[in-house]
Amino acid sequence: MSDTLVVCGVDEDLVAKLKAFRFRKETNNAAIIMKIDKEKQLVILEEEYEDISPDDLGGELPERQPRFIVYSYKYVHDDGRVSYPLCFIFSSPVGCKPELQMMYAGSKLQLVQTVKMSKVFEIRNTEDLTEEWLKEKLGFFG
Repeated sequence: MSDTLVVCGVDEDLVAKLKAFRFRKETNNAAIIMKIDKEKQLVILEEEYEDISPDDLGGELPERQPRFIVYSYKYVHDDGRVSYPLCFIFSSPVGCKPELQMMYAGSKLQLVQTVKMSKVFEIRNTEDLTEEWLKEKLGFFG
């Protein structure tokens, strides 16, 4: 199975955009949604959002196609501290084409390493992307 795994490269403009995003100064929630260009076998920018809640973000994702999301989230800890964790979310909905699933799954690790992400989560249903879900996931990072 591993010989058929296609690992896609990452568009250079996207890498630059993601690096800039990592050091953004804004304090609102923001997201970069990426998809794979099958012809070029390249991870490319699909859409950018400012001031978007996790719930709204889930609504922007296609229900039958995988996507990669880098999400800057304003996280208020139980003790009142505020942090802005950068989360990598792999949306891999049930029911998408196996070939597409494989391309995304095969490219995920390289993309995560390229953007140096440590908070990596996966959802199988776009409706699962909620503020409650994200807070629960981030709670493990304390």
